[in-house]
Amino acid sequence: MEKILLRSLIAIWLLVTVVGIAQATPTSQIWIPSTDTQAYLTGRMEINNYFRASGTKNATGLGSRDPNLMGLGITAGVLPFKKLQLEVGFDYLVTASDPNDQHPWSGNFKLATPEDSLFTFSPALAVGLYNGRPAADIATRDAPRVYSGQNIVYGLVAKTVPALGWLPSLGRISAGYYRGAKRALVDNPDPTLAKPDNDGVLLSWDRTMSEINNKLWFGVDYQGGDNIDGAFSVGVSWSFTDSIQLLLGYDIYNKKNLAGSNTFTTQVNFVFP
Repeated sequence: MEKILLRSLIAIWLLVTVVGIAQATPTSQIWIPSTDTQAYLTGRMEINNYFRASGTKNATGLGSRDPNLMGLGITAGVLPFKKLQLEVGFDYLVTASDPNDQHPWSGNFKLATPEDSLFTFSPALAVGLYNGRPAADIATRDAPRVYSGQNIVYGLVAKTVPALGWLPSLGRISAGYYRGAKRALVDNPDPTLAKPDNDGVLLSWDRTMSEINNKLWFGVDYQGGDNIDGAFSVGVSWSFTDSIQLLLGYDIYNKKNLAGSNTFTTQVNFVFP
């Protein structure tokens, strides 16, 4: 109990002293969801930070910088079955410098089956929802009314390429598809010009770098779509313990006029109990 309390206090302290996050936090790769789930009767507190890598200049040559993003997520495993797993969670997601960010809470869930659970060599499968919240129009400083509630539903399939003889495993390949709310995921920041761009592919590759250390992980992922969530990301993770992991990454956005300039990301996970 003391360990859980200490980790929670550390996480809360980090939350109020740093900035970061644009995505809700189901168990994920770097930016997109994965087919992994939180284990039954365990929880995960996640702090994701997204720091802008560069500023921009306007027509007069004056510099500016898009705001950083911040958030905290808690996810728990709720099904006791090995072959069918379910995690549910909620997230607090805000733009760091925007006092008009009026709807910061969202939810997520994921139902999944691990690899080899359906039949020998069967892939992992997952379906879920993230950035889920009731639809609402909200006011910001940049636009009088902006639609919130992305409500992204997705499906994923993943398979680890096995080791063959002296050749090590090539890692895990994941592919899937997502679809979100038409008014929330659009292709232009100008509401008068915006058209729905609310679906796309989900792709990733990841691998534990056991030749170096079993605590070291590397991955890349991609979310398609010319909307605020479309991005290519690369990251590396280190597990300090079974309960504490740190991921460092870089995100390249498909539509910078919507998502802002690229970001460095730090993601800290605390697993309990």
